[in-house]
Amino acid sequence: MNPGKEQRGFTLIELMIVVAIIGIIAAIAYPSYTDYVEKTRRSDAQGALMGLAAAMERHYATNNSYEDAASGGADTGSPAIYADEAPLDGNTKYYDLTIQAADATSFTLRATPKGAQAGDGMLELDSTGARRWDSDASTSFDTGENTWNK
Repeated sequence: MNPGKEQRGFTLIELMIVVAIIGIIAAIAYPSYTDYVEKTRRSDAQGALMGLAAAMERHYATNNSYEDAASGGADTGSPAIYADEAPLDGNTKYYDLTIQAADATSFTLRATPKGAQAGDGMLELDSTGARRWDSDASTSFDTGENTWNK
């Protein structure tokens, strides 16, 4: 060391404080980010259910019934008239779309989460426009789960 020169730089304590601040910010930001990602994927599934409902209405207009819209001409299961997974844009699929029930005058559609979205709870839409979201992921729709909003 040269006794006539002044040293410049950060002390170890200053660096530790910066690292601690970054850690605190990350601890707050990461859960918010993951919530945002889950909500975005859920919105994709809701849009896909609306698209499937529109396809069911077109099927009804052509056949005068909601029946036979599933794969293989069945009334329930994977839809033959629309995509069977969401999102529709070709990215990783986080929801399976199915026709849960269909008869001549009504239908119920379901989006079941899978993969990274698996704990989010299923979504349903029926022919009356009623929307349900199993927000507690209990595999059944409880009181208060008759909306897509949280």
